Amino acid sequence: MTSIDVRNLTKEYGTRRAVDDLTFMVSPGRVTGFLGPNGAGKSTTMRLVLGLDRPTSGTASVGGRPYGSLAEPLRHVGALLDADAAHGSRTARDHLRVLAASNRIAPRRVEEVLEETGIASVARRRVKTYSMGMRQRLGIAAALLGDPEVVMLDEPSNGLDPEGIVWLRELLRRLAAEGRTVLVSSHLMNETASFADHLVVLGRGSLLADLPMRDFIDARVRPRVRVRTPDATALKAALERHGHDAVEGDDGSWSVHHARVDDIGRALSDAGVPVLELSSDAGTLEQAYLDLTAAETEFTAPHQEV
Repeated sequence: MTSIDVRNLTKEYGTRRAVDDLTFMVSPGRVTGFLGPNGAGKSTTMRLVLGLDRPTSGTASVGGRPYGSLAEPLRHVGALLDADAAHGSRTARDHLRVLAASNRIAPRRVEEVLEETGIASVARRRVKTYSMGMRQRLGIAAALLGDPEVVMLDEPSNGLDPEGIVWLRELLRRLAAEGRTVLVSSHLMNETASFADHLVVLGRGSLLADLPMRDFIDARVRPRVRVRTPDATALKAALERHGHDAVEGDDGSWSVHHARVDDIGRALSDAGVPVLELSSDAGTLEQAYLDLTAAETEFTAPHQEV
């Protein structure tokens, strides 16, 4: 099993501790979202895993081995940390050919990843002429070049248009379905919710959460059922018989907290309560994330009343 294993990892820059005694594991077969406010230590942690920085203490390994000990590392780990890493004067094809040659990867694989990432038609253009989204696709192509078991992507959605975001989402799901280990950092909560199975959340260099995404949301946001009815009296009476309270909203709808839509619907149907709307609000990743990290954000702007 090829996993990313971080154990008691600490990184200090002078008097600042960027990563603080961090322990977690990224397992294969699922997409793990790597979340946290600016300055939380996500990029530093990924650099430590990839051997680009030395830890002050603790360890980071891939498949039980430090990244620096891997021969032909692109065959084991594919990573995108910086979309501007490719030399601007090279063509995309030449950039990938150099990487392939350095890791004894067959030249035909270059053509495969160019096609897979949708940039084959512009492969002869110099990278400095690329848009941000095209550079992101090239960086992802480089990460996939060695057909690795582990894929690490830092903010891969940056610069992608809507079609590109849908493509990326499908790519991440496919990589996980193939049994690969996939770690993706992002600030886009709605997008992360569309592809992640599991979450690792940092705040000020420390671990705040490490659990399945649905469990993360349910632990932070109260699920509720929204109901509209022309007979509020009958609604409240039916709900009280089943141990539920309803709270009226400003728009005339009623909210039933800690309830499932199936149970509420059945109770109202049995009581003959007329229903105009019945929907579930299970909470969002954004709501849960903001609730957890409110005290961990290092850089904030003051809220202004409108």
